[in-house]
Amino acid sequence: MTTTYAALLRGINVGGKKKLPMAELRQLMDGLGYDRVRTHLQSGQAVFASGHGDEESLAAELTDAIEKHFGFSVDVIVRDHAYLKAVVEACPFPAAELEAKQLHVTYFSAPVDAARFAEIDREACLPEEFRLGERELYLYVPQGLGRSKLAEVLSRPRITKGVIATTRNWNTVVKLVELTAE
Repeated sequence: MTTTYAALLRGINVGGKKKLPMAELRQLMDGLGYDRVRTHLQSGQAVFASGHGDEESLAAELTDAIEKHFGFSVDVIVRDHAYLKAVVEACPFPAAELEAKQLHVTYFSAPVDAARFAEIDREACLPEEFRLGERELYLYVPQGLGRSKLAEVLSRPRITKGVIATTRNWNTVVKLVELTAE
């Protein structure tokens, strides 16, 4: 059975660092035997189908292949269509009423310890808010991510210790559901 996945690459093509051309990434993924490989934007989203492996093993395979081909390490999270769709459906914020720059999802490579997030002074960050899922975090930032105090707090190493975390705006979150549904 073939499953459609999204690969979320962390920190590529940002500020001239870790340049990873999407055409080369598609060729690399084709070479790994993935089917229907497509990329979305230049910031590290690829969609593909595979009949072997699971999310973790596919992420490890792609991470290794990128390092061998491009000469630098990139963190990769792989999620299937069902998970991505469930994330959109479970959004605790009124997504239809918000601008894409105001709503983000941080995807984690593994379940996170909710106790780490309990320490955050939520009142000090208002009107910004977050809701934690099992392997995702919904982030509402009215002024956008670039100006967010809460995003800065959430990215501290003790909060995300032991997991890869990568954030996407709501437009990208929804687009990945559409692309993986095909």
